Amino acid sequence: MPDVLGALAKAGEYLPGVARPKIRPSLGMRLLFTGIALILYMFMTTIPLYGIEHPPRLLTQLPQIVQIVFAMSGGTLAQLGIGPIVTAGLIMQILVGSKLISLDLSKPDDRRKFTLSQKTLALIVAGVEAGGYVLAGPQFWTTTGPNPIFDVSASFWIRLAVWAQLVVATYLIMLMDEALQMGWGIGSGISLFILAGVARDVFNRLFSPLPTGTGSSEPFGLVPYLIWSGYNSGYSFENIMVRFSNGVYLPNLMGLIALIVVMISLIYLQRMKVYIPVTTQRLRGIRTRVPLQFLYVTNLPVLLVSILYSDLYIFYSIASYNPSVAQFFGWAMYYLRPINGFYEILADPGRVAIHIALFALLAIMFGLMWIEVAGLNPSGQAERLIASGLEIPGLRRNPKVLEMILAKYIYPLTILSTLIVVAIVIVADIFTTYGTGTGILLAVGIVEQFYTLIVYERALEAYPMLKKILGEA
Repeated sequence: MPDVLGALAKAGEYLPGVARPKIRPSLGMRLLFTGIALILYMFMTTIPLYGIEHPPRLLTQLPQIVQIVFAMSGGTLAQLGIGPIVTAGLIMQILVGSKLISLDLSKPDDRRKFTLSQKTLALIVAGVEAGGYVLAGPQFWTTTGPNPIFDVSASFWIRLAVWAQLVVATYLIMLMDEALQMGWGIGSGISLFILAGVARDVFNRLFSPLPTGTGSSEPFGLVPYLIWSGYNSGYSFENIMVRFSNGVYLPNLMGLIALIVVMISLIYLQRMKVYIPVTTQRLRGIRTRVPLQFLYVTNLPVLLVSILYSDLYIFYSIASYNPSVAQFFGWAMYYLRPINGFYEILADPGRVAIHIALFALLAIMFGLMWIEVAGLNPSGQAERLIASGLEIPGLRRNPKVLEMILAKYIYPLTILSTLIVVAIVIVADIFTTYGTGTGILLAVGIVEQFYTLIVYERALEAYPMLKKILGEA
């Protein structure tokens, strides 16, 4: 494994990258650069791939949750979105956290090796996924015979050009993300692009004037629909609240109300804390409390389940023309698919029940796994408490004792908070929340992160001495 890691890091050194700015840009310039990166990404989601055909199914085949989690847009330069970056990052984090790769990310050299290896791995994943789409010819072209790989209407050179476009476009997204994280912008490109996808979906569902289908004059967005209904058929409480047509939920008032309720609930829960009483040996008699977030692993478990579903869907769509291979993914795809409104509870209660149980089980497993990988487990927290001179009142400075006490808080808190987040996401999907339950969960967390970063940057500009104290000068 070290040899493989070294080879990946060595290859990463030859890949074009973005250097950290020599002089820290002002907050205004960083916000401007962040806006430019966002505009470039939005352009990429609208520019179609050269050389592919556009059958109607191509633009609608990606489930909404896949488009949001991976910031994908079918048939465009953003066909792969941030999927390769997220997948490569997750793989590297798991390998490092599980000690399969011996790296100390607190050391600059190891951190650089980790970053370069992740960059190379993301490009490899992009090449593999792009190759899968190109090899599965019917994804982009019409078939001319029984073999879906060879019997397609595109030549070898066209398919190679499409593969190159997908890989280069993904690398451009990687560079934009790297530029933001290097200090040219604010936050990370991955978070920014996910937030943009959720915001775009919410905006379209509220204001899109486009018709709901061919030959229909009914607008898609809720606000244009209310205006259109007032001029035509008149208002109907059922249509405004539900708008269910041909097995599809159109933007409705119920989804808008659910969006507001879910956002308020998540904002409230993310500010809840669980406090552990501690004292310090350095300042005897002074007691304090160590806060733990009530949503201890925040949105990570649900995000990991969504990433699993998204990756499975990509491989399923690529292999859908090979029945024997597609069947392998079929069962998981069927039960992991998010609930499509409350009518599905009546139409297919068995699938809904299994989906909820499977979703909750996977989320708990990922949550428990993540606290071990990320060092948020009792032993990791005990080590940090000991290093800071803190301990549980009445107990000696013994990491094992602290670990036992903290375990009584951390493991139940992880399971309880994960189940609460799962319940919010499932209820949001049942009530057809704009942006999907997972999308809103991610968006609320990302907005809070950006808000915290902007407040931090403003504080540094307002009080220049803080830069020297914090080492930001």
